[in-house]
Amino acid sequence: MLRAKAPSHFIPRQISFEKSGATLNPNNPNQNQSLSGKLLYLLKQCVSTKELKQIHTQMLINSVHKPNFLLPKIIDLKDFTYASTLFSHIPEPNDYAFNVMIRGLTTTWHKYSLTLGFYYRMKSLCLMPDNFTYPFLFIACWNLSELNHGRAAHSSVFKTGLDRDGHVSHSLITMYAMCGELCFARKVFDEISQRDLVSWNSMVSGYSKMGRAGDAVGLFREMRDSGYEPNEMTLVSVLGACGDLGDLSLGRWVEDFVVDKKLQLNSYLGSALIGMYGKCGDLCSARRVFDSMTKKDRVTWNAMITGYAQNGMSDEAMVLFDGMKEAGVIPDKITLVGMLSACASIGALDLGKWIDTYASERDFQHDIYVATALVDMYAKCGSLGNALRIFEDMPQKNEVSWNAMISALAFHGRAYEAISLFQRMTGEDGAARPNDITFVGVLSACVHVGLVDEGRRLFNLMSSSFGLVPKVEHYSCMVDLLSRAGRVNEAWDFIKKMPEKPDEVTLGALLGACRKCGNVDVTEQVVQLLLELEPSNSGNYVISSKIYERLKMWDDSARMRVLMRQKGVSKTPGCSWIETENQLHEFHAGDNSVEISHVLKLLYVDLKDEGYIPNINSL
Repeated sequence: MLRAKAPSHFIPRQISFEKSGATLNPNNPNQNQSLSGKLLYLLKQCVSTKELKQIHTQMLINSVHKPNFLLPKIIDLKDFTYASTLFSHIPEPNDYAFNVMIRGLTTTWHKYSLTLGFYYRMKSLCLMPDNFTYPFLFIACWNLSELNHGRAAHSSVFKTGLDRDGHVSHSLITMYAMCGELCFARKVFDEISQRDLVSWNSMVSGYSKMGRAGDAVGLFREMRDSGYEPNEMTLVSVLGACGDLGDLSLGRWVEDFVVDKKLQLNSYLGSALIGMYGKCGDLCSARRVFDSMTKKDRVTWNAMITGYAQNGMSDEAMVLFDGMKEAGVIPDKITLVGMLSACASIGALDLGKWIDTYASERDFQHDIYVATALVDMYAKCGSLGNALRIFEDMPQKNEVSWNAMISALAFHGRAYEAISLFQRMTGEDGAARPNDITFVGVLSACVHVGLVDEGRRLFNLMSSSFGLVPKVEHYSCMVDLLSRAGRVNEAWDFIKKMPEKPDEVTLGALLGACRKCGNVDVTEQVVQLLLELEPSNSGNYVISSKIYERLKMWDDSARMRVLMRQKGVSKTPGCSWIETENQLHEFHAGDNSVEISHVLKLLYVDLKDEGYIPNINSL
């Protein structure tokens, strides 16, 4: 037992315990039993470590050895050092003492590695882990991504017959789900003979959190069909899945359910509703829920700001951000990421710089998510130097950080630097593994400067070195790259290999290349696809007609014009805008304004003076 000499000021002849309403003399042996009970009573009532230490001192003085009563209270007061010292002085800790420490290490101090250590030490002393041990052990395993330890513990659960315990099963489902092993999680779920609401919630939540939104919604419907009524945890998980799926109908059903059952719209549920509506693009409903909440915490404000930012409503996000500060709610990292996204959308560089300063003052600038958002904001606002500064100062970078900087360099036409950064990413001791987005960025860089061979090499590298299957976006980059280089037939071959139908942008790039080189065969096939995709786009008919006209294929040219009229498609007149003195002016092709005609004549004279020769064959 832990024995210590109490300080002299803790050994009074008469100790007054106001909470117990008694006055005890520790030196009176007739009061030992009474003293023990009242010390334990006081232990339950104490609210600070200082009080706890005073009570512990009296327990030591009076030989009241109750470490298993002390440990839970120390953990409640979150004093890790004190708890560790007490535990280390227990000569023969029992399973209860171990379980209390394992719970504290997992849920109070989040020292998950020590949780594993205590578990194995417990087993080494031939103490049997039980249904109070395993749930916290599995929490530690998924937080550490230690799936092997979790599987080994799962085997022990089977051996001891605890696989039928509800708490153990639920924690197993969560562990497997959070480690990405959803098949194992579902197997545990399916083997539960008597499921309760917690069982269903564990599996629905696992699907939702790991991006299996369709499975989450499907299991939720199955749960309802089985007669279970969802609670707050169920609804929050389902709302997350609805947002990912864009399932506005089910999301509205959830809100109606909340209203019908008169559930409290707290921060947890309200923020989930706001987030769902935001992801589904229904910002009016999101704002209605937000405004209806009487108590708004930081999570609620963040959900609404993020919803605005993700839907391109940057002005509204900025107004709400000001309102958040006026309400005395302190922005956190999530707020800053949302606001930086809003700044990037509209080029609000000044506000972005203010957020950069704010983040630095609160030591957020090295947070990987804030720093990545800063890189993206500065790049999109045209301040590439600041984007590079933030990127290079990041102590840790993930694939999103590298992707943001590579895409920024590509966007600014710094193709060789983008490719160099890609080489750093894949070469710095495996700094980060490139993904689909990485290759979109680096292939876009090749497009900007016409690096056909390098683009082809990188495209092939995706599958040969990184096991990535090229997607439509990667094929589109290659089509654009080859089209700009005049390699029309090769570009068409890429289109035929695409896993999905090409979009109008990809086909438009190839049609433009056909126009330059006069490739009739590819033109006809591209036009056919374009007319299927965009039968009402006048540009497709006009361009194809002019291609035939240029090649003196008059009948085909006329056929496209006739087809255009038959489809009822009218050509949208060309339109241009110019901003002068903070006013936006618009004018159309064929505009007979005297002022515009005069300016155009002056521009033509200037162009001629510079040696410009118009290409009369240009279409």
